[in-house]
Amino acid sequence: MTISEERQSHLARIVVDGIWNDDMVDYTDEDKAMRIGKQAVSAFVTELEALDIFAREKVNSLKRGVQEGSPEWDVLYSKYFQEEMKRRGN
Repeated sequence: MTISEERQSHLARIVVDGIWNDDMVDYTDEDKAMRIGKQAVSAFVTELEALDIFAREKVNSLKRGVQEGSPEWDVLYSKYFQEEMKRRGN
């Protein structure tokens, strides 16, 4: 899973604007708010990529050779992804 930097910036803009429009916070420095938003989205994407790699490697390490794209692969991938996410406290 890869999310381009442009899309990360777009997601950050949606979050920052959403928080502002819902009157959840008043920014004194909009540029700083956007930078912090981008950092948060980037950290989130990095974590998702690490979870994706972990789950793929875990499924691929099974001796019975589960074919990627098969229903079994999807179930195992989701299971390992969720387990690792919980283990990391997410």
